[in-house]
Amino acid sequence: MRVLVLALSILGLLVGANTAKAGPSTTDRDVSASVDQTATADEASQEVATQETEDRIGLDKRKRRDVQRRLTRLGFDTKANGKFDASTRAVIARWQAARGYPRSGYLNTLQHQALVAESVSTANASGVSERSRHRAHRRGGRGGGGPVGAIGGVVGGVVGGIFGRR
Repeated sequence: MRVLVLALSILGLLVGANTAKAGPSTTDRDVSASVDQTATADEASQEVATQETEDRIGLDKRKRRDVQRRLTRLGFDTKANGKFDASTRAVIARWQAARGYPRSGYLNTLQHQALVAESVSTANASGVSERSRHRAHRRGGRGGGGPVGAIGGVVGGVVGGIFGRR
């Protein structure tokens, strides 16, 4: 019984560690400024992207490959070769149409940021990053870990230490 209480206490401390930081904000907000910024961002994301707007993003070959990989992860398959050829432009246009952007096949800054954010949130929603899966595959396991695995490891270590098992 003591072991269970000890394990649950440790678990409560680990889970509640970030809760202490939570609470009401004491920062003043300028609501009108945030509304104006939102309206500006919406207008900019709806502007028809062109080669010029895409050039402003500064996509070199590595960053173009990254865009292609992100599109593929989101279900818009394209070759990750770092070249925005006709097939990649068609994929970008399909992504834009699916997200309600004007269909041009070129990205503007806000659309690029939205693509990056969407692919990151999709990766986070899956629960395991590709890098974690790759590491787990190399180890021969299924991977993931994360906070639950870390808590389980701590609790298992404590319980194992109490009973002399390691």
